[in-house]
Amino acid sequence: MKVISDLDQATLVKRSLSAVWHPCTQMKHHESLPLIAITKGKGAWLYDEQENALLDCISSWWTNLFGHSNQRINQAITNQLEKIEHVMLAGFTHQPVVELSEKLSALTQKYLGHVFYASDGASAVEIALKMSHHYWQLQGKPQKKKFVCLENGYHGETLGALAVTDVAIFREAYGSLLQEVYTASSPDARKAMTGESAKDVAIKAAHELEKLFQKEHEHIAAIIVEPLVQCAGQMAMYSPEYLRLVKTLCECYDIHLIADEIAVGCGRTGKFFACEHAGIWPDFLTLSKGISGGYLPLSLCMTTEKIYRAFYSDQTQQGFLHSHSYTGNPLACAAALACLEIFESEKVLEKNVERSIDLADAFAWAKVDPRIEHWRQQGMILAFDIKSEVLKNQKAFPREMFSSCLNAGVLIRPIANTVYVMPPYILSTEEAMAMGSAVQRALNQALA
Repeated sequence: MKVISDLDQATLVKRSLSAVWHPCTQMKHHESLPLIAITKGKGAWLYDEQENALLDCISSWWTNLFGHSNQRINQAITNQLEKIEHVMLAGFTHQPVVELSEKLSALTQKYLGHVFYASDGASAVEIALKMSHHYWQLQGKPQKKKFVCLENGYHGETLGALAVTDVAIFREAYGSLLQEVYTASSPDARKAMTGESAKDVAIKAAHELEKLFQKEHEHIAAIIVEPLVQCAGQMAMYSPEYLRLVKTLCECYDIHLIADEIAVGCGRTGKFFACEHAGIWPDFLTLSKGISGGYLPLSLCMTTEKIYRAFYSDQTQQGFLHSHSYTGNPLACAAALACLEIFESEKVLEKNVERSIDLADAFAWAKVDPRIEHWRQQGMILAFDIKSEVLKNQKAFPREMFSSCLNAGVLIRPIANTVYVMPPYILSTEEAMAMGSAVQRALNQALA
């Protein structure tokens, strides 16, 4: 009998197309745009079967913070593997999950704690939504069960998370399955009229939100936002003033604030938590992606003592009866602890200030390119939009740009007409400049 690794088997790409249903993909497109089989990664680089190198400019879907095959994280996982690989967290506990929970709470000055774990970002959002809904039931206010999300926001693709997502391409097929929600205006700074600032747009959006709260607050459980950057919503960026105003409104109208920091947390925006830019803490905060350094599936939801205590009872049904088989997995927690140690010992947030300047310098050309508008940056996230009038085929542009970038040796996945980079925190100045030049060459090719 032949084993799957026999050399005379079909190529890895052909086998993948036969056996794997790839995420966020129209599989038919791979008839003209071949898959790339990655065999290894090192630092900010990925390598295919022919040893061709690709600079991972988007951190493998915003997850990888400290490079592929990072020795400190590798060692932490190996050490944990020698102790216990997994144990259920119902009725048991273990050192990695306790230490991680304590360290995360300390990073919020203990405003948030009582960390509830899952595996993927959407599941963490589901947890926050369910906790908020259940909390109001326990408070004798079952009518407070609706949620508010932002225009162009994205929170995941499970049914609860998708209900509070406002990106049409993800919702269209499943609308009949989703709970009805209120959708508020985005504070996207690109909406600024002549003479307006990002702060002006934020204040205007908050005023509109207040009108909704005034009218419907008795029925609203929570509002969910992506602090500062709506990532899947074409990297829309906004002023911290919006978060400050929303926090005040939530306190005034007795509505929970859920901060979805799955993509923007763990230092992406310049501070460990994006909410820190506004000097506020939400009622629920979700993390995933970078928390394990891009190594293992891990997500979590943090909440306040007040909310935790509402579930604390002699009655089993008053508990938060939600679970995932791999909740608080020791290997994933060990990876996350290694990441937090790297943040502290290597002064990552301080060094990222310099790296963000390198990022801006690498894409200085895009600020003056007449084909480009809305150049923007928040910490280690940089984006710009291609003007619609220079695109021959707007729907085809993301695939064409993706392909051109591969030819230039960089991994980029545009969102509609938005080109963005969100690289690992280990790029050298030389690598950053090479990335900027490669993206410029690829754009010229894609628009030719």
